Amino acid sequence: MKTQKIKDKILVTGGAGFIGFNLCKKLVENSNNDVYSLDNYFTGSEQNHVEGVTYIKGNTKNIDKLIYFTPSIIYHLGEYSRVEQSFEEIELVIEFNKLGTFAVLEFVRKRNCKIIYAGSSTKFATYDEKNNSLSPYSWSKASNTDLVNNYASWFDINYAITYFYNAYGPGEIKTGKYATLIAIFQNQKENNLPLTVVSPGTQKRNFTHVYDIVNGLILLGEKGYGDGFGIGSSKTYEIIEVAKMFDCKIKFLPERKGNRMNSELIIDNTKKLGWEAKYDLELYIQNIK
Repeated sequence: MKTQKIKDKILVTGGAGFIGFNLCKKLVENSNNDVYSLDNYFTGSEQNHVEGVTYIKGNTKNIDKLIYFTPSIIYHLGEYSRVEQSFEEIELVIEFNKLGTFAVLEFVRKRNCKIIYAGSSTKFATYDEKNNSLSPYSWSKASNTDLVNNYASWFDINYAITYFYNAYGPGEIKTGKYATLIAIFQNQKENNLPLTVVSPGTQKRNFTHVYDIVNGLILLGEKGYGDGFGIGSSKTYEIIEVAKMFDCKIKFLPERKGNRMNSELIIDNTKKLGWEAKYDLELYIQNIK
C-alpha cells in the first residue's frame, strides 16, 4: 500500500496583498502544500482570496495566538510598505514592521521553521549625507534585515532575506495612496488623465513582474539560505521613460521626501540558484494599452 506524503504547511503573512495573492496562487497549485495566509487587510483584500488557501485575519504581532500549527516555511510579506506615506503613518510602521516582525521571528525561533523575509531594495539607498535614514519605512526595513541576520546568528534559525525591486503585474493597487506606479499610470491612462510623475522624473528603478518575484520566492523557500537574495529585473528605467511608454500627457508633481534617485541591484546570489527575470516591462505595457 502506498503511503501518502504529509503535506507541507506554508504560511504567507500578507497573503491577501498584491505579492502575497500571487504567491498563494502559485503555492496552492502544488498539491503537496497546505497554504495559509495571515493578513490584517490593511492593504490586502478579500478579492485576492485564492481557492484552497486558509485565510486567518489578524496582525503579525499576535502570530503566536493566531497560528496553532508549525509551518515548514513562513513567507513574511506582511509589513507596511510605502516610503512617502511612512512619514505620516510612523505608528503603523512601528506596529507592523517592528513589533510584527519581532513576533514573527520569535515564532520562528520557538517553532523551528524557515523564514523567507521580504526586505526592501530601499536598504541600498537608505541614508542621506548625514547618515540619517531617508524615511521611517526604509529605516524599519534596513534594521529588520539586521534583526533577522542576528536571529540567525543568535538562535541558528533557517532563513533567507530577499529584496524586491518595484513589483508590477496582476493584483496591483490602482487607486488611493497605497497604489503602485505602473498601476497608477494604467489607471490614469484608462481615465484619460495625464500621467503624474514625481519630479525630477530621472529617478532610476528596476521594475520586476510579480510572477518573476513569486518564482524567486519559491526557489528561496527550497534552496535559499542567508542574506542578499535580490529579485529584480536587470533593466533600469527612469520614471519619465516609463511614463512615455504609455503615450499620454505627463504632469510633473513636486519632489517628495524620501524619494531616492536610485538603488543598487543585487541579484547575483539569486541567479546562482537558477533564477532569472523572464518578463519585460515594455511588452507588459504594450499589452495593457
